[in-house]
Amino acid sequence: MSKTKKPVAETAIMPKDYQVILSPVITEKATNGSQHNQVTFRVAGDATKPVIKTAVEKLFKVKVDAVNTHNRKGKVKRFRGRVGQRSDVKFAIVTLAAGNTIDVTTGI
Repeated sequence: MSKTKKPVAETAIMPKDYQVILSPVITEKATNGSQHNQVTFRVAGDATKPVIKTAVEKLFKVKVDAVNTHNRKGKVKRFRGRVGQRSDVKFAIVTLAAGNTIDVTTGI
């Protein structure tokens, strides 16, 4: 007996979609992007632009026009004379299609 896999719907939310989008960025600069229909998210370091696009479209049920990414390297800081380093962070600036909005204050 051979078991055949049923095709998964493209719109089904997978657990990996929640691992791609870590959190929204709530800063003055990020909220100014809402004037241009943009939302900024902290994303996983290994996430690619197509993966980010599909995750945002599935989780928030919106149409994404473009995704720009930015890697911020962690700073070397001192605390009580000891040297440490902050973690590297990857951001995604997601441009939404006209008429689509995401309210990041409500959560997923």
